[in-house]
Amino acid sequence: MPHNIDTSLLRAFVAAAETGGMTTAARLVNLTQAAVSQQVKRLEEMFGRQLFERDRRGLRLTPSGERLLVRARRLLALNDEVWALMTAPDFNGEVRLGVPHDIVGPYMPPVLKSFDQAWPGVRVSLVCSTTPKLLRALVRREVDLTLTTECDHPLNGETLFTDPLVWVGARDGRAYKRDPLPVSIGDKDCAFRPVVIEALNHAGRDWRPVCEVSNMESLRATVEADLAVVPLLASTVPNSLQVLSFGAGLPPLPTFHINLHLPSKGASDAALELSRHIREQFAARYRRAA
Repeated sequence: MPHNIDTSLLRAFVAAAETGGMTTAARLVNLTQAAVSQQVKRLEEMFGRQLFERDRRGLRLTPSGERLLVRARRLLALNDEVWALMTAPDFNGEVRLGVPHDIVGPYMPPVLKSFDQAWPGVRVSLVCSTTPKLLRALVRREVDLTLTTECDHPLNGETLFTDPLVWVGARDGRAYKRDPLPVSIGDKDCAFRPVVIEALNHAGRDWRPVCEVSNMESLRATVEADLAVVPLLASTVPNSLQVLSFGAGLPPLPTFHINLHLPSKGASDAALELSRHIREQFAARYRRAA
């Protein structure tokens, strides 16, 4: 006799497994924490197996949970594909999304993956540049929407995430001890450049540029080689580098915001849907108090 699995239970289970907690999972699936806990409990009762081990650090998958997770993801992906095919509006074509160089790798892969699963008929083209250039491109309609990194909350946009700007150097490096301070920083359009220069000048710290291109691979290479230090958003610091304390003689840097901008009028339906998707993904995965 066949048995049917409630996909809402699987969705709660996958969300809890991917986020490591019922509270964060609840935001991801738009339910209360109690509802997610109850759904996971129902799934465990259905299979007669414990799926999570619970301790002070959160949730940890049991061997049964590990086996289920892979198949649950496949089943949900197929479910979502069928649902999108049969009920979605005819979103198709291309959406041009602007993203600053420094947040593409840390933030965009899960957002782009989940959007593609929901709207396979829409091709997302990434336009990577600096924040000022992306805002100009939005005005010229060269992109359909854009993310930015800015010191201020936008007048015509919305803040998705707030993060401190920090000094970063090589692990066990000595570049921060050199005088003048070697700094890798973006080009003249880099959003970080003016505030970093102002902070150094205000602190009376002599400095010299090492790499002045808005390309993360080039900037990161000079830092990993211990030739320079670099300012980065705290959440984007790769594991191969380390955050430097202000005790190292480096001035404090301001907080930045990841903002979302749409055209002042005439945004396409597909662009609006992508903006909604980005907003929800940031709220569920990356929210930090402003």
